[in-house]
Amino acid sequence: MANLRGKLEADVELRSPADKFFKVWRSESHKMPTVTSKNIQGIKVHEGDWDQHGAIKIWNYTVDGKSEVFKEKVEFDDDNMSVTLNGIEGHIFDTYKVFKAGCKLVPKQRGSLAKLSIEYEKKKASDPNPDKYMAVLIAMTKDIDAHVLSA
Repeated sequence: MANLRGKLEADVELRSPADKFFKVWRSESHKMPTVTSKNIQGIKVHEGDWDQHGAIKIWNYTVDGKSEVFKEKVEFDDDNMSVTLNGIEGHIFDTYKVFKAGCKLVPKQRGSLAKLSIEYEKKKASDPNPDKYMAVLIAMTKDIDAHVLSA
């Protein structure tokens, strides 16, 4: 039987400092529709608070020109400057049983590095890898970097 589980990874070089970039994910995610409007059209807290570990948020976003919804439970690791979005519901689950997106910030002498990941489990072997979702995550990361630099 084919292995339905996988992990996509991408590194994005950032000009912004890791701590300032992480702050956007950690406590300013409500700004995402402004920061990366071509990717994120809306985000609301379903349970908890914006910067609360374990909060549940509902994202309205665009992938491949289509509007989709993603409901996730967020995990923050402040010591390692990482955020994980554990998928609960949404369009993604038409194709995947498991979907977990992450971003870990690594400080550098100049700027920082965003280590992006998507862990997934397909429903069936013929389902595609979530490359289009990684493309959105990369685009969001670049938009956040530009936002932090312009602040």
